[in-house]
Amino acid sequence: MTANPTTVIIGGVAGGMSTATRLRRNDEKRNIIVLEASGHVSFANCGLPYHIGGVIEERQDLLLQTPEALKERFNIDVRVNTRATHVDRAARTVTTESGETIPYDDLVLSPGATPFLPPITGIEKAYSLRTVEDVDRIAAALKGRTRAVIIGGGFIGLEMAENLRHRDLSVAVVEATPQIMGPLDSEMAAIVTEHLRANGVEIRTNAQATEISDSGVALADGTELPADIVITAIGVRPASDLAREAGLEISERGGIVVDAQQRTSDPHIFALGDAATKKDLHTGEDTLVPLAQTANRHGRLVADIITGRETASLPVLGTAIVGLFGLAAASTGWNERHARAAGKKVRVIHLHPANHAGYYPGATQLHMKLVVDAETDAILGAQIVGKDGVDKRIDVIATAMRAGLKARDLADLELAYAPQFGSAKDPINFAGFIDDNIVQGERTVQWHELSEHLEAGTLLVDVRSASELAAGAIPGAINIPLDELRARHAEIAGHKDVIVHCQVGLRGHNAARILTNLGYDVANLDGGYLTWQHGKAA
Repeated sequence: MTANPTTVIIGGVAGGMSTATRLRRNDEKRNIIVLEASGHVSFANCGLPYHIGGVIEERQDLLLQTPEALKERFNIDVRVNTRATHVDRAARTVTTESGETIPYDDLVLSPGATPFLPPITGIEKAYSLRTVEDVDRIAAALKGRTRAVIIGGGFIGLEMAENLRHRDLSVAVVEATPQIMGPLDSEMAAIVTEHLRANGVEIRTNAQATEISDSGVALADGTELPADIVITAIGVRPASDLAREAGLEISERGGIVVDAQQRTSDPHIFALGDAATKKDLHTGEDTLVPLAQTANRHGRLVADIITGRETASLPVLGTAIVGLFGLAAASTGWNERHARAAGKKVRVIHLHPANHAGYYPGATQLHMKLVVDAETDAILGAQIVGKDGVDKRIDVIATAMRAGLKARDLADLELAYAPQFGSAKDPINFAGFIDDNIVQGERTVQWHELSEHLEAGTLLVDVRSASELAAGAIPGAINIPLDELRARHAEIAGHKDVIVHCQVGLRGHNAARILTNLGYDVANLDGGYLTWQHGKAA
């Protein structure tokens, strides 16, 4: 290495710029060159949809740094509108689109990801959203438009749906899979779907777009959705072409393979951000997690390693949250589908607590799902949907998973309490209580398992009030309110197998304890009528 070594960084947004600024803080003499293909560096790409909707009014607020400011404060040579086209690993040089050849001692690849564009006729008519330039194009195109179709029901697609509704456009979301928001399980995604529809967003699932025309989008079933602007948000692919051309190892899903120090198969080249693989917390296998927070963390780490610090990246959980018309939906770790596909024996817990003490004004309902390894009690993942307090709870569970806590340990977490913020028994604690009850022998039945039990002759007992029953009931259930159960339990004496349920699961638990102590073989419907209702709506 030379006396004043040179680090070239390809990509100047989250991960790349975190690397560059940390490098300078660690090493004042190093030459640091950042090559960014777009016209902007260090911009808030997660804020782009909100500028479209006018929530972030000033475009300038998206631009966190400029090349000039980075030069003045950090002495970093930032070159925008500069695309790297070739890496010569033997010579340790990078060639740009203009033909310039730049030598390096260390090379950092942080090129991000590119939008996935499906083979749809007329796809060139659609817009995508990844850069400030994309925002400018969409903002210009929206003038005079009234009807939008968004292809893709993931985070970006739904954020765009909300923000286009803020601009009074009619919006339809087309999703090819059975549900929107793939990280959620179907019964949890159904809550989000209902909320979006209530706010004027048309949701079409199991819908395959086949053609984009000047008048709209054609679907495989023959439906024509009128639109004067179409936006694709199907997903992204790692921008790994440059790495592949350079002969670096690439994963099956297209990510640049790295070790725990973010080194590629070439020890002088690092990779991070959306283009690089990460290690899954539960399996240690390569995965792709396109999250800005992870990119920023790994940028700091790469800078430390280049300047001689012994450190390593940690496996990832994929913790994420999205806000839609005042509703938040968050997830961390694996969903139930993933856990079962991985061969795990799982224990699933649904609960629907208030976000803070019910007696304090403004309490709203949370919908929570915990996925647990039934053999080890390890927390595999969680999903939470609600208006307030979602971020706090998903972060607590993500932290617990990182710390290696078991699901039962959630019962004993000491969390901040005042009535306007939480409850003396926080929803997190309740999740732990439920898990502990199951570990101690309480049986639960999942919403999607109920029909099989009923077909086999199991008696379903609804322990809610008569008024709740009148508002909606599971077909085939008999009604014995909880407070009458001790006096009326003889009505079910002839049944060997009984499932009880209430609205959200708590009274069902109490009913199950009563009947179990009276000698009945009884299970509680996990999450109660509300979870069953969400599942049926999925």
